[in-house]
Amino acid sequence: MRISIGRLLIEATQLLQDEGFDTPRLDAELLLGHVLGLTRAQIHAHPDRWPDAAELDSYRELIERRRRHEPVAYILGHQEFYGLDFYVDRRVLIPRPETELLVEKGLEIGRAASHPLTIADVGTGCGAIAISLAVHLNSAPPKPQAVIYALDLSPKALEVAALNCRRHGVEKYVRLLQGDLLAPLAEPVDLVIANLPYVSKAEWEQLPQAIAAYEPRLALDGGPDGLDLIRRLLAQAQPHLKPQATLLLEIGATQGAAVTALARRHFSTATVEVIQDYAGLDRMVVIEIQADSR
Repeated sequence: MRISIGRLLIEATQLLQDEGFDTPRLDAELLLGHVLGLTRAQIHAHPDRWPDAAELDSYRELIERRRRHEPVAYILGHQEFYGLDFYVDRRVLIPRPETELLVEKGLEIGRAASHPLTIADVGTGCGAIAISLAVHLNSAPPKPQAVIYALDLSPKALEVAALNCRRHGVEKYVRLLQGDLLAPLAEPVDLVIANLPYVSKAEWEQLPQAIAAYEPRLALDGGPDGLDLIRRLLAQAQPHLKPQATLLLEIGATQGAAVTALARRHFSTATVEVIQDYAGLDRMVVIEIQADSR
């Protein structure tokens, strides 16, 4: 049966709405644009267009995947982050907008530095943080401003990060290292940026199906209180830091006080600040190491 894309969108939106999705129309439009090779604006401009049989079958298959709560980013195979487009699949966590705070602060530190920085992005996943830093810090002449080590325990995640490094042309600035937290580093760094797993056991049981069933648990599960990886990172950090280094840690909305206490335990004279995201929730801890606090 032939059907216009306008009518098709109405039907798909209703199917997703019946499943309780927050953005059924947006999801339906993004998936249809993917199948037809059209922008959302083009879809809106031509609601009377008739997809062919192959396009119709492909679209209905994608809508069914979404009905099973598969994230749109995995279905499309990409996700925008800090103005760049990243390939993603189930080997890696989907980059979130709130994580852009880490990039903003990292760029602020990098641009203010009097010398090229050495940076470690711990738990790099698809490489979104490391690549965003590399693109923006190394784009200004006359010479590169940063070397970035992108570390991850998962070899599969590093495969995705390597693909994204090639996509954005930053292979000579981003060095991929496989291993546990900071252990693979061969030299101390000026800046550590870490978006580590911080979902607690109680929070895990409440996660939406789209996250719990599809995204890698290794990238989410932070142990009983959500702080297992952050705790271990802070405990092992000192030998891997240059004097007056900075650590930027993404945290859960209820973890500010606990992570602040951990930071002060390991770096007694450091300056520790909790930064809120655009929703007003605690999201990042900034630890500025003083020369005598190591």
